[in-house]
Amino acid sequence: MKFAISSKGDPVSNSIMQKMKTYLLDFQLEYDEDRPDIVISVGGDGTLLYAFHRYRSRLDKTAFIGVHTGHLGFYADWVPDEIEKLVIAIAKTPYQVVEYPILEVIIRHNDGGREARYLALNECTVKSIEGTLVMDVEIKGQTFETFRGDGLCMSTPSGSTAYNKALGGAILHPSLRAIQLAEMASINNRVFRTIGSPLILPEHHTCMLKPVNDVDFQITIDHLTLLHKDVKSIQCRVANENVRFARFKPFPFWKRVRDSFVGDIGR
Repeated sequence: MKFAISSKGDPVSNSIMQKMKTYLLDFQLEYDEDRPDIVISVGGDGTLLYAFHRYRSRLDKTAFIGVHTGHLGFYADWVPDEIEKLVIAIAKTPYQVVEYPILEVIIRHNDGGREARYLALNECTVKSIEGTLVMDVEIKGQTFETFRGDGLCMSTPSGSTAYNKALGGAILHPSLRAIQLAEMASINNRVFRTIGSPLILPEHHTCMLKPVNDVDFQITIDHLTLLHKDVKSIQCRVANENVRFARFKPFPFWKRVRDSFVGDIGR
């Protein structure tokens, strides 16, 4: 089996990375940063996002494992005290592959010849560089509304606990093949109206965002911030690809949600 390790870069994460690499090499596993079967992310959710984008061309061949060295993350199953147990599991036992949906974003431009395709593990956000964002929102080819506000966020179920939650979006179990559109500070008065609620779209529905004004846009794909000019449309849908996680033990999602946001407050 070939493996690679991605570290957050702090002393604790780097130390764990070196220790795990040494152990796994002792078990005769092969270290390969270009074509790994397993990528171990040591740090937090941000570290795993970086690893996901680094290996986005190998999503059908590479599975991810998270070791968190800071606050509890949604993509990290393991803690530093468990690394010896994890190394033995990787080296000696078969693992279960769990696949979750991700987001496909295609940005098309008015010249007709350029388009850019991105994959997001958490979310894509769209904001206007200057002034209010004004976007026509189409669902399955039909106009749904004209949005006016600070911006829009399209998230995956895995990313529903991130920026989407801060915007008042629903938390979705990551196994659901859907995407969610949430508003950022929409304008609602006697003249302009939006739905004012998050929209959850199944995998066979495509959401198209079409600019009403000729402005530049700041578009984020997870941790990546992009500037796009002369935008004709931004197409969002559930991608054909999936993210794959290597599981050696149960991953209780709702317990993770409770521990992260509710805990034992008041008990």
